[in-house]
Amino acid sequence: MHIFSATRARNLPVIFYILPFGRVPEFAMACGSGRPSICGILDMALTITNTNTLALLNILNKNLAAQANTFKQLTTGKRINSGKDDPAGLIALQNLNAELTAVNASLTNNQRSDSMLTIADSAIEEISNLLGEIETLVAASTSSANLTAAEISANQSQIDDALSAIDRIVKTTNFNGKKLLDGSFGIQTSNVAGNQYIENVRVFSRSQSTSDTALTVSRVASAQLASATFAFAGGSARTSGTTQVAITGTLGTAIVTLTSGLTLAQIVSTINAAKDQTGVSAIQRSTSVKLNSTTYGSDSFVSVEVLSGGKINATYGTSTGDGNTTNDIHSVSKQSGVDANITINGQAAGVDGLNVSYSANGLSLAFTLDSNFGKGNTGATRSTSFTVKAQGGATFQLGTTAETRSTIGIDSLATYNLGGGNGTARLSELKSGAAKALKTDVAGALTAVREAIKEVADVRGRIGGFQKFQVGSAINALQAAQTGLGEATSLIGDTDFAIATARLNQQQVLINAGISLLGVANQQAAAILSLL
Repeated sequence: MHIFSATRARNLPVIFYILPFGRVPEFAMACGSGRPSICGILDMALTITNTNTLALLNILNKNLAAQANTFKQLTTGKRINSGKDDPAGLIALQNLNAELTAVNASLTNNQRSDSMLTIADSAIEEISNLLGEIETLVAASTSSANLTAAEISANQSQIDDALSAIDRIVKTTNFNGKKLLDGSFGIQTSNVAGNQYIENVRVFSRSQSTSDTALTVSRVASAQLASATFAFAGGSARTSGTTQVAITGTLGTAIVTLTSGLTLAQIVSTINAAKDQTGVSAIQRSTSVKLNSTTYGSDSFVSVEVLSGGKINATYGTSTGDGNTTNDIHSVSKQSGVDANITINGQAAGVDGLNVSYSANGLSLAFTLDSNFGKGNTGATRSTSFTVKAQGGATFQLGTTAETRSTIGIDSLATYNLGGGNGTARLSELKSGAAKALKTDVAGALTAVREAIKEVADVRGRIGGFQKFQVGSAINALQAAQTGLGEATSLIGDTDFAIATARLNQQQVLINAGISLLGVANQQAAAILSLL
């Protein structure tokens, strides 16, 4: 007996034919003679090796592995959980994550730097306010005619308190345990202490070079005071009648009254009594009285306006003038001083009177020329030199690489270190009993405090500029980079939950179908036993 199976397309039932021995050829002949009802029985043999089950198991295992990967993506939120998930994407993702880590670290650094500089700015603002109070007290004390000695002493006491407050702020202003304004962040120099040609050196920033920077300061042309001739007279010449003149200088205007019969020396003394209001001093020459500004440079000026009188007799003793008008006091239009012409390492430097500023190759600094050197009273000596060390300062990391570091210098703002520019005194000299106290030299005190105000404003402006244009712009750029890199890493590495959920549903259907079909395929093996 032979057993044959016949299958039909479109899921028709399997038909088994049991033929007696010896009839197989006839059956084959029948199939070959075009009888389709039995031709399909030879499509597949029914054996104990169930190839359908094996194929279904392979497909089912693949679907289960795919489902497990989808579960992992949904659980971790990451599309790439191992290198095999997306090798090229993994490489790109690692590079982007490294960049994002550097950006996050730099952003944190810059935000801390911004906070630090904000604290420094607030402290400097308070120092500026105190300097304004000191200036008010000094200016009020210049008019000694309408102030009592007790009032001047009271003003001096307030100035002392304000100076002490400045020093206290300098000592106590800190960030994360580091003092900000006491000179701890000053950039170091050499050949400055003891240099008789320059003083008050302040280095605001330096390059990141590990080598020191040598600077040669050369005087091309001397600075000059603003100057005007007040009167051409000499010998025994004296004023004839009362004269009133308005003398104007950098500090302001004063109305000076010259009574009749004053000698040239007395004229000089009267004018100098008001120099703290005008910024103009007088000196006696052999045949004239000269007026000079008390400071050098193009910003300094002198002008004279004769309001009344003005007669000077060459030979005093008559009640009328001598008729020689060339000896008289005449109005003089504004006469300005001249800034020194200075080069540093061959490059022209910015000069305001005797104050020099220089910026090149990441180095920015300022200093004051000694008055003798600045006005050319040093003979053949036309140059001097000093060195900015590659040490000190406050270094900030602005970007993600070493090339984006920047170093600024913050010198001490203590009273002993403020002022001193353009030939003025230090602020500490305004204290009681010092050289520029109100009772000693009120005019010098006013000039010194105004110079200190300029210096503090310069420091605050430079710190503010660095905070805004360096730190602030770095924060903005890093925040933009952080956003862009975050979007890129999310696009490459994060799971798209909509797609993954749809894929999970598809995989679940395929797995369920595979399990159901395995049951059908297993029934084929059971059918063999029913034939025995």
